[in-house]
Amino acid sequence: MPTWNEINNEISGPTAPDACHAVRQKYLNQLSRCLGRPVIAYYSGWLQKRLPDGRFHPEAAVTDNDMNGFMAAVHGLDHSKGLDIILHTPGGEIEAGRAIVEYLYKMFGRNLRAIVPHMAMSVGTMIACAANSISMAKHSCLGPTDPQINGIPAMGVLAEVDRAIKEIKAEPLKQIVWQQVFNKYPPAFISNCERAVAVTKSMVGNWLELGMLRGDADPSAAAAEVVRQLTDYDGTSAHNHHFLIDKCKGIGLKIIDIEHDQDLQEDILSVHHGFTATFVHTPLIKVIQNSNGSCWGVAT
Repeated sequence: MPTWNEINNEISGPTAPDACHAVRQKYLNQLSRCLGRPVIAYYSGWLQKRLPDGRFHPEAAVTDNDMNGFMAAVHGLDHSKGLDIILHTPGGEIEAGRAIVEYLYKMFGRNLRAIVPHMAMSVGTMIACAANSISMAKHSCLGPTDPQINGIPAMGVLAEVDRAIKEIKAEPLKQIVWQQVFNKYPPAFISNCERAVAVTKSMVGNWLELGMLRGDADPSAAAAEVVRQLTDYDGTSAHNHHFLIDKCKGIGLKIIDIEHDQDLQEDILSVHHGFTATFVHTPLIKVIQNSNGSCWGVAT
């Protein structure tokens, strides 16, 4: 398996302007042959490219604009074989994630497998849960699926509401303090938080019940437990809390260890290195590319 430095040198060596694309395509083709199925890689460069204040660029997130990339990537693939989708994303818009999943279901049925070489957070985790299995390495991670409203954690707001009710019942004068806290929220904000949490839980639960966990003795109960742990606000340190491979197995997700197949591991990590090197060498901040050569990208 070539290391990141070796793939970086492979990209840097040629003078052709499409060297990054050629290297990514080489390793995507190799991975597709290993898997025997079409592959789509969905990659964000949020780890390489940050805004001056440390936040990741809005274009790095999952957005409705990504549907254009997925349509381009799906075109020309053999739908009868199913799809392996490689995910590397910080997450983003809930409804954009839903649209991507429902579109892939229409194109490939529920014959989807997710591969997470490094990180698929938030909505990225939700998309992974729509697959029949998730391939992860020892260093890979998923994240909480607690929705964010304008950058504010919806479940955190609802936790504050519950705490406020309890404290005001015990000490009515605390109403003055809590009033100042809730005055910062615009009208209907708390209702929007409730709705976002409910929709997220329902959506992921449904995908799990009808897909990944359908073979369990009680798919509904199994899905509910996974959703509970993915949205456990009190049990996580932050929205970017890392659920490593053992945790993901422990909460009931169907996880495949990438390291158990050396050839597969090498092919997956070669693809990963090719994409991350691309974000270093080019203005691209997001790339959606398939194993047949179709590619769509967003530049900063």
